[in-house]
Amino acid sequence: MKEKRFFTSSELAKLMGVSRVTVFRKIKSGQIKAIKIGRSFVIDKDSLPEITGKVISKASKKEIDVAVKKVVKEYSQTLKMLGRE
Repeated sequence: MKEKRFFTSSELAKLMGVSRVTVFRKIKSGQIKAIKIGRSFVIDKDSLPEITGKVISKASKKEIDVAVKKVVKEYSQTLKMLGRE
């Protein structure tokens, strides 16, 4: 039997434990990368770890780094005081 290369939005919804509508919303917002074939969307199996949160994408990592730098800059004194306790 041949291994699947793509998953339908319904299959992905079952894997994630969410509704198909949730998957469609994530596709439309760009959170899930999908290819439109006819009237349906398919999701490449290689993107599943990123979608399910098993790995962090480069964009997400960059966003986290920016947030951490901002927190350290704005709350450095508070963080130092908490570190002493």
